[in-house]
Amino acid sequence: MLCSLAALLSLANQCRAADCESLSNLKLPDTTITLAQRVTDKTFTPGDGKPLTDLPEFCRVVGVIKPSSDSNIRFEVWLPIRNWNHKYRGMGNGGFAGHIDYDGLANSVRRNYAASGTDTGHEANFLDASWAYHHPEKVKDFGYRAVHLTAENGKAVIKAFYDAMPQHSYFDACSDGGREALMEAQRYPQDYDGILAGAPANLWTHLLSAGLAANQALSVHPDGYISQLKLPSLKRAVLDSCDAQDGLKDGIIDDPRKCHFDPATLLCHGEETRDCLTAPQVESVKAIYGGGRDSKGDLVFPGLMPGSEDGWELWVTGQAPGQSLGSGFLSGYFRYMVLEDPTWNPLTANIDQVMSEADKNTARALNSDQPGIGDFIAHGGKLIVYHGWNDAAISPLNSIRYYQSVITTIGKSTAANGIRLYMAPGVGHCIGGPGPSWFGQLGAATAKGPKYGIYDALEAWVEQGTTPGDIIATKYENDDPKGKVEMTRPLCPFPQEAKYRGSGDPNDYSNFSCAAP
Repeated sequence: MLCSLAALLSLANQCRAADCESLSNLKLPDTTITLAQRVTDKTFTPGDGKPLTDLPEFCRVVGVIKPSSDSNIRFEVWLPIRNWNHKYRGMGNGGFAGHIDYDGLANSVRRNYAASGTDTGHEANFLDASWAYHHPEKVKDFGYRAVHLTAENGKAVIKAFYDAMPQHSYFDACSDGGREALMEAQRYPQDYDGILAGAPANLWTHLLSAGLAANQALSVHPDGYISQLKLPSLKRAVLDSCDAQDGLKDGIIDDPRKCHFDPATLLCHGEETRDCLTAPQVESVKAIYGGGRDSKGDLVFPGLMPGSEDGWELWVTGQAPGQSLGSGFLSGYFRYMVLEDPTWNPLTANIDQVMSEADKNTARALNSDQPGIGDFIAHGGKLIVYHGWNDAAISPLNSIRYYQSVITTIGKSTAANGIRLYMAPGVGHCIGGPGPSWFGQLGAATAKGPKYGIYDALEAWVEQGTTPGDIIATKYENDDPKGKVEMTRPLCPFPQEAKYRGSGDPNDYSNFSCAAP
């Protein structure tokens, strides 16, 4: 009997493998399937040249979607040959996208999910926006169409291959992927049952308009630029001022909103050194903390938090004026998406004018800041948003603002059934930082169930109705999950915070409890 069962299972797998190639004939709206192949090697190297290892046998389906004459949305669907868990995962993107998240696809099939990813309609470096120049349909594909149509096609491919629809569908992404995640919940509430949105860039037009304030403060005045040599002293001064406020002096500010550090305390008196700030540099720091404001003084987008200075060289100050990632993003966005002027100079721009143009030309395609997610929650959808307090790319205050707007719009009881926010102390953009930044986000293989993994907590909420509580975040040596554990701390559902009990090892989560601030 066992031999017969084994033979039947083997035959079923052989048939399924044969069915993989036949998916090249699948007909889908505005779609051409260009490849359907059975991948049997444990190592697979996709077009980006990075080998992916320890893979199960899977069916790889590649296609192109053309919802407009100017569209060319590449997508892939990966389907485990054996042991499919009857779930589907959609992968997101970062920056201006331009490539498929193959790491996410690999992580998914390793955990027995069928999964899909898209380049959102163009092939380019994640910093490159030149593809958008005079291509408004491609901007729509990037903004919302590609992720939605890939979800529809992904499910259709799954149905054709397994002769069954997924029992549950999930989306997990960060940064621009977080924007995509919220766009799905707001505009296409039926696409996914559970959505994990990290550090969402969901108010794209204002985020990049506000970036002009810091960019100009650092670049226009000859003495306003802050080099990487001064950032360590600034970070030390911030910690000296605010680190102990939460009861522990550990290099982590649990809630930077309570930190009222004044950069003028570092004002140089006499000769300038790397341990002090000139008067223009003090103003630059204030501009970074204060956020972008229009000519009336109204806040356009909130600023970065005290404690985030470790990430400023990469995202804000750069190794020279105008050379940060933030400068690159805002320049590309305004030159190619908004103003269609490759010669546009961000240093002479007027924030009121460019923000008005940004909202007029791209807000509908790019912004996912609408709080009315009642339809998503009504069909059983669950949304978890997380954001690192040390994020130097996107202000964490933006996620709090969005979460609170959802509660105000749909009501506290409805929101309680479908949305949670987790603020992560000491965590940078999506992952990394001095705090415990590994908590099962981005398909991290370190997830050990819903207590240690925020994605697994999302699944438990969708599938068992288990309301998410505190989640144990881990800090590894050198931020390598293969290294030893240096610290564990609880992440608490906002507005709760992790409070030290007053005794015991502060690197052990069990000596903390979640409580109201």
